[in-house]
Amino acid sequence: MKASDLFVKALENEGVEYIFGIPGEENLDLLNSLRTSSIKLILTRHEQGAGFMAATYGRLTGKVGVCLATLGPGATNLVTPGAYANLGGMPMLMITGQKPIKKSKQGRFQIIDIVQMMKPITQYSKQVVNAHNIAAMVRESFKIALQERPGAVHIELPEDIASEEVDEHLFHVHRPRYPVARHKCLQYALELLYEAKMPLVLIGAGANRTRIGSAMKDFINKLGIPFFMTQMGKGVVDEFHPLCLGTAALSNNDYLHCAIERADLIINVGHDTIEKPPFFMQEGGTKVIHINFFPSDVDDTYFPQLDVVGDIACNLQALTELAQKQESWDFTYFMRVIDEAQLHIVKYFKDERFPILPQRALKEIRDILPKDGILTLDNGVYKIWFARNYKCFMPNTLLLDNALATMGAGLASAMAAKIVHPDKKVISVCGDGGFMMNSQELETAVRLELDLVVIILNDGAYGMIKWKQEGMGFENFGLDYNNPDFVQYAQAYGAMGYRPTSCNDFAKILNNVIDKKGIHLIDLAVDYSLNHEILNELLKNKTCLV
Repeated sequence: MKASDLFVKALENEGVEYIFGIPGEENLDLLNSLRTSSIKLILTRHEQGAGFMAATYGRLTGKVGVCLATLGPGATNLVTPGAYANLGGMPMLMITGQKPIKKSKQGRFQIIDIVQMMKPITQYSKQVVNAHNIAAMVRESFKIALQERPGAVHIELPEDIASEEVDEHLFHVHRPRYPVARHKCLQYALELLYEAKMPLVLIGAGANRTRIGSAMKDFINKLGIPFFMTQMGKGVVDEFHPLCLGTAALSNNDYLHCAIERADLIINVGHDTIEKPPFFMQEGGTKVIHINFFPSDVDDTYFPQLDVVGDIACNLQALTELAQKQESWDFTYFMRVIDEAQLHIVKYFKDERFPILPQRALKEIRDILPKDGILTLDNGVYKIWFARNYKCFMPNTLLLDNALATMGAGLASAMAAKIVHPDKKVISVCGDGGFMMNSQELETAVRLELDLVVIILNDGAYGMIKWKQEGMGFENFGLDYNNPDFVQYAQAYGAMGYRPTSCNDFAKILNNVIDKKGIHLIDLAVDYSLNHEILNELLKNKTCLV
């Protein structure tokens, strides 16, 4: 068979359902092989959109998302999604084309070394130089993409290799299995736990995997230990749980940090130091048990006293069976912090000012979106408010990026979420800046007949940087811009557009469109004027409870 046919069969063998991308001249053999495949090609309007969709598919399914681009500029456009997937722990394969490698037909036109370019941002990047190696390379790339921690891999398929004749040969597919910690290690964990007076549980991004949520909940319920999350650990355990302290959306100074500072032991489950630090260790201070698939990386702010390495769910289950609640534990202070933090979180939920406060906007969304509904965020200052104030009932129902933290991913991630979960309500929240970076994917969403609500928080500026600028005492400069008429913009793509004029109007519109077919875009004017006052001044100058 043709080598491109074998490549597609190898992808089918791995269970690939979709390929997101933009083919080029150098992909035409592969494109023709896909024509009769069970794999569905989803054509996007930019390679970034394809990459973000593939990464989100990987995040939600635990399988490898696949995206496709041509050589040169098509491949370079996958750099940001590649880094997004790799830092975010999302399994993804990027396939790029290349000119013939055995005989040049156009000199150096469009040719750059894509394989070397991809190596720093992937876990595997290779060019196919022999068609007989295709099946092995595909199997190896999928295996690497899926093993902990998951991430991005890349295969370059040159045009002349894709058209060669080759014998069919595929490899058996198996998922990786992880060992569990030795009994001696678990016993040491119990010793640290029993010595503590005020232990806390931290849930990180690595715990946002299949089975771990149930094991995590059992551990917390049996021992009664309060917990908090990183931004990418939201929803692993129901955030309405009475022992939930909240999310570490800021590195310090938030109300929950009062509890973190009092804790004498933190059981750190699945935290990845790629995320913004939820706390900073100090010599002689709070002890930490690191529970993860891989050992801790030690630096000046993170040096755990114990690593419990292996399958997180199995190790949690083993600890749950062995551990007993201790009468010496005192969580009185933590419960007071929970109450105090909640008072400040809900403070602006009923504020009627318009343009709307981000706190009020997220409250309306939370009230309307079902428990299993999925909310995706782009990147902007609103991400802090949603991470801090928006509570999740279930894992992966708030998709945000706290690793690469790139703008431009919000809409594409919502589209992938709807493809993976067509029966669930999906809302995408984007800032006006991030939305415009990949707004062309509205056409893709309309063409695919997806049912989505897109909310643009419109402040006519790069709001996150303005907040930082104000916090550093600088004058307002260089961060304001003009926007198109987003209602007309949506309509030009065949979507519906809305522009609320009050908080109640926004709630009414959202409640009306959440159950409707098609793409519904809401241009929502937002007021960030309290960001500096609350996040920089009030929290920094707060006094923790005595």
